[in-house]
Amino acid sequence: MTAALIAVAVIVVLALIYAFASVKVLREYERGIVFRLGRIGDLRQPGPRLVLFGIDTLVRVELRIVTLTIPPQDVITKDNVPARVNAVVLFQVTDPVRSVMAVANHAVATSQMAQTTLRSVVGRADLDTLLAHRADLNEDLAHSIDAQTEPWGVHVTVVEIKDVEIPEAMQRAMAREAEAERERRAKVINAHGELQASEELRLAGETLSRNPASLQLRYLQTLLELGADQNSTVVFPLPIDIIGPFLQKVPDLIDRFSSATRDQSPAAESHTGASPEGSPLDESARFAEHSRPPSDKIERYDRE
Repeated sequence: MTAALIAVAVIVVLALIYAFASVKVLREYERGIVFRLGRIGDLRQPGPRLVLFGIDTLVRVELRIVTLTIPPQDVITKDNVPARVNAVVLFQVTDPVRSVMAVANHAVATSQMAQTTLRSVVGRADLDTLLAHRADLNEDLAHSIDAQTEPWGVHVTVVEIKDVEIPEAMQRAMAREAEAERERRAKVINAHGELQASEELRLAGETLSRNPASLQLRYLQTLLELGADQNSTVVFPLPIDIIGPFLQKVPDLIDRFSSATRDQSPAAESHTGASPEGSPLDESARFAEHSRPPSDKIERYDRE
């Protein structure tokens, strides 16, 4: 009797242990695929599920988004520039059964497929597109990888290129190109500024030319500004409008001087023949006589 009770107790304990070992708990983000004696069974939902120990095999599949980092890949762009590109891939299992039955390890397979597709897509783009238009490349990568992983029950949501490394020589060449572009833009902006300034100066000149008084006021304002600077040397242009009236009177003065000279010349010739005593001509002759040097006087006395 005692041996029978012990055997029953042992069997009950073993049954309880077997029952506890056969109960599996699936989390909310997990799904379970049960293989019973090697054959696939139904899909188990989250919660406590009975899986016969030794008969059934449970494979857990996560439905959360998985982040996969692609190691740096050596690629050559369309314009023959070597570069190292790395990226990150976000994928999610949409069909747990196919993710287990269609591929051995869907994470490793997705990683290898992402590396191959990254080299292929980047090789079809030039360096400027790779640096400036990453959004288009990311979309193309995501579409290409998702098309290849869709039979496995894996959906690629996002592909982002993280970093692009190019040789230092190419970086220096790009820096020189950017500097030349900035200088070109600066020269174009300066030329546009000069054009606009000349147009405004032309309009200002037309406005000032309508009233000479405004030009005089501007002239005085310029003098005031030069005086406030306290410069040691001032080069100031004299407007032609100020000296214009004086230049117009110069021809009249020249004509008057010429007419006066012509009027005096006949009177001087009339007095050269015979000059009365005490005339201005005699006075000039005596002055010339006394102003001669002594040598001339001695020679004159010798001749006499």
